Amino acid sequence: MTTERGQDQPTERMKYKGPELMRRSQVDGSTTDQRLLDTRGPSDWVHTDPWRVMRIQSEFVEGFGALAELGPAIGVFGSARTAPDHPYYAMAEEVGAKLVQAGFAVITGGGPGAMKAANKGASEAGGVSVGLGIELPFETGLNRWVDKGINFRYFFARKTMFVKYAQGFVVLPGGLGTFDELFEALTLRQTGKITQFPIVLLGTSYWSGLLDWLRDTVAAEGKISPADLDMMTLTDDVDEAVRIMVEATDHDLAGDGVGRRDDGE
Repeated sequence: MTTERGQDQPTERMKYKGPELMRRSQVDGSTTDQRLLDTRGPSDWVHTDPWRVMRIQSEFVEGFGALAELGPAIGVFGSARTAPDHPYYAMAEEVGAKLVQAGFAVITGGGPGAMKAANKGASEAGGVSVGLGIELPFETGLNRWVDKGINFRYFFARKTMFVKYAQGFVVLPGGLGTFDELFEALTLRQTGKITQFPIVLLGTSYWSGLLDWLRDTVAAEGKISPADLDMMTLTDDVDEAVRIMVEATDHDLAGDGVGRRDDGE
C-alpha cells in the first residue's frame, strides 16, 4: 500500500499495533479499538474485557513515563493528506520550527502530511519532535521526523496524552481526526477540565465557514454561549500563533488566576 509516507518506508502492507510491527500476511483487518467498542459478536467479551483493562493501563503508564519530563509543549494538528507542495505544508513546517525557537517541544499525531511537516520543522530546528501514533488499518507508523514516538492502540489513551502534556493546540486545516481533537479541547475548556489552554486555528479561508456556522447557527440557537467562540483564535500569521502560546504559558507560570489543569483528585 502506497501512502505519502512511501518516501520514507517500503510500500508493502504494513501497520503498527501499539509497539508491535506487522507486515504482509501478518497485517490484520481490524483494530484494538474496534474490538473493544464493537458490540456485535459472541459473548466472550465478558471474559476478555477485564484483561483489556491491563493493556489500557499499560498504555497510560508508558505514555506518562515517556512524556513526564518533556517540558513545555504544543500540540500541532492538521490533515494527513496535506501534500508537500501545498502552502499548508510549508505553514506547518514553519509552525514546528518557530515553536521550538520559542522554547516548546512539538507534539503531533506522528503521521504524514501536516503532521510530518510540523515534526520536520521542529526536528530541523533542533527541538524535541514528538509523535503519538495510533493503530489504524491504513497507517504505516510514525514519520521519520519524529524523534520521540509512542504508538497507541486506544484513541482515548492517546488523546489524554495530547491534552495532558501540551500547553495549547495549533490547528491547521484537516479532516475528521483534526476536528475530533479540536472539539475535544473545546469541550474540555468549556467544562473547565482544562484552563489557560489556547487554541489557534491557522488558515482563515479554511476555518471561517466553521466559525460562521458556530456563531450564526449554533450560538444563535442557544446551543453554545457566544463567549465559547472566544476560546479560539483564527489567524494566518504563524508568529501570532506562537506569540499566543508563549503569552499563555508565561501567564500560567506567573501564577495568575487558575492553573491550566488540576492533576489532583
